[in-house]
Amino acid sequence: MKPTSRLYFTDSALLEFDASVVELKDSGSGTLVLLDQTAFYPTGGGQPHDVGSLDQSGVLDVFEDETGSIYHLVSQSSFKPGDTVRGKVDHIRRRDHLQQHSGQHILSQAFVQACGAETRSFHLGSETSTIDIELDSPVDEHMRAAEEIANSVVFDDRPMRIHLVDEEAAARLPLRKESAVRGTIRVIEVEDFDWSPCGGTHASRTGEVGLIAIKSYERAKRMTRVEFVCGHRALEEYRIANRTAIDVASQFSAGREAGPELVARSLQEIKSLKRRIRDLSELATRAEAADLLQQTLPSNGFKLIKAVFSDRDPDELRLLAAKIVAAEPAVALLASKSTDSARMVFARSASLNQNMGQLMGAASQIVGGRGGGKPELAQGGGPDSTRLEEAVRSAAEALTGSAEGKC
Repeated sequence: MKPTSRLYFTDSALLEFDASVVELKDSGSGTLVLLDQTAFYPTGGGQPHDVGSLDQSGVLDVFEDETGSIYHLVSQSSFKPGDTVRGKVDHIRRRDHLQQHSGQHILSQAFVQACGAETRSFHLGSETSTIDIELDSPVDEHMRAAEEIANSVVFDDRPMRIHLVDEEAAARLPLRKESAVRGTIRVIEVEDFDWSPCGGTHASRTGEVGLIAIKSYERAKRMTRVEFVCGHRALEEYRIANRTAIDVASQFSAGREAGPELVARSLQEIKSLKRRIRDLSELATRAEAADLLQQTLPSNGFKLIKAVFSDRDPDELRLLAAKIVAAEPAVALLASKSTDSARMVFARSASLNQNMGQLMGAASQIVGGRGGGKPELAQGGGPDSTRLEEAVRSAAEALTGSAEGKC
């Protein structure tokens, strides 16, 4: 079967066209329509497919098979072989992909000039795009230099031309990378800047790409992965970043530029306050443990401390239990409940031999959860906070063998 004629090969700005239906297939999720020619770009080369319509049928997917035939998936149609249909490519998606792919060509050459880093792969995502470049030790200076070069080319509004050449002619061109295609090779030229073989959709001038902005970079598989946005995506990225910066600064009743310094200062103050809170919590917990021990009489050679709190932090429970059992021979059965959960911490002094892990396992079952731990310290809980007092009481009874001292 003759390969589909690719109208986008020579004119990426073409959005409407007429074509003849060559073949129809049922795919299970819709109808696959093969045309004699198309302006729809099929998924490939790191670039997603176009969407749009064939007459009144929406085009959901476009792909190429091994023979070079391009199929258009539509949800429903009444086409017949030989029909002439009107194709319309969604212009917003086309422009977006055109900006990102053209921007990638410019940015890839910019990295070559900035730090000698060749591009090895490209992915055009739904929100951002990435290139993997051969760069072992990336730094901010590499990114800024490449970004400056790329945007200088965009602002120059240089022509971008399409060349369809044979292999011999391609070999004479200063291609940034070798072509994997044999026969007729499609080459994209950025005037006085870049030559690259490519089958994707591209701008006719670099100005159409709009701003090129690098969002982030990271080491990945012995290369550097660079995340970037172009054109309208860069505008949206600026709006988000600007809004965020203004909102943060407004919390301090300051201008946008003062935000980073004020946030840094606040974080330092928070760190200092956290250290102070830990110190005060240590003192308060020590006093609380001493008070609980003073109110409890020993039995069988140790003191049994039982307490159920409301919405107590688990870390505080562990700290309080540790203070209790460190002061004198004691067992601490501590718990905290909220509307939808129950948490428990059981601990004993090192001089005792009761098994807190076993006690916790049984107590946690009562509140509908699980728990366990070491003989000297165990944690657990469950979702049924209404039975938390019962769980602690059951553990206490297992220790003492009686029902005295109910919570």
